[in-house]
Amino acid sequence: MSALLKQASKHWQYVAPLLTKPDNEDDYDTLTAVLDELLALIGDDENHPLASLASNIGSLLEAYDEAHRPMPEVTGADVLRYLMQEHQLSQSDLPEIGAQSVVSEILAGNRQLNVRHIRALAERFNLPVEVFF
Repeated sequence: MSALLKQASKHWQYVAPLLTKPDNEDDYDTLTAVLDELLALIGDDENHPLASLASNIGSLLEAYDEAHRPMPEVTGADVLRYLMQEHQLSQSDLPEIGAQSVVSEILAGNRQLNVRHIRALAERFNLPVEVFF
């Protein structure tokens, strides 16, 4: 057995949980805490010896999220509704879309956001246009 393999097997019980996907919420929470600690230690140093470990843990957590917490499908109208609520806007506060009646039709699902609307909203809220598709 090589020296590297001997060293790995000696510490494997401590390292293995950091390299395997979480099976449940407790495992997920533990791995999240470890990642938070790693990121605080590493900072912005992409060459830090533990940077690849942080990246791997992030990938494991992302896979768990995708499997157990799928993102719901949202429409452009859903995004617009959320932004209006967050910014305390009324339908008439969105002249870039058009009259209040146009905004109302979009929010009711009777009308779709068009490319002009989407570009204007993306610019207003400083978001990528993809958010509204």
